[in-house]
Amino acid sequence: MKRAVVLGAVLSVCLAGTAFSEDPILDRQAMMKNTGAAAGAGAKIMKGEADFDLTTAQLILRTMNNSALGFGYMFPAGSETGHKTRAAQAIWDDAAGFQAAVTQFVTDTSAQVTDEASFKAAFGAATKNCGTCHESYRTAQQ
Repeated sequence: MKRAVVLGAVLSVCLAGTAFSEDPILDRQAMMKNTGAAAGAGAKIMKGEADFDLTTAQLILRTMNNSALGFGYMFPAGSETGHKTRAAQAIWDDAAGFQAAVTQFVTDTSAQVTDEASFKAAFGAATKNCGTCHESYRTAQQ
């Protein structure tokens, strides 16, 4: 039952955010929500609040990876403000550093998950990257 709840939550949020707009800020906010939902489901597995399930674990990392693959394109010049964005100016001022963080996130979320140990290793690396990027490239709550 826990598996169905976690899997359902990940899928419903991911599918809800798939319609892209003409606005990169809204698009990246939707991608971040999807990534956050996947991270939340993964955190439940890590904490033992949800049972490990290989299919769910793979879906979590694939969802995060799909976002990672798009992040580099979601911050064009001119999208620094609006829609209560939390994107820090450092994204544009330190474009090389931001791109390096995105590249690392792609790598972290590309890991092959074959069992619980490999999921925990990959998920730990990916969420550490999330935190590092948020510290450098995200502003405080608006």
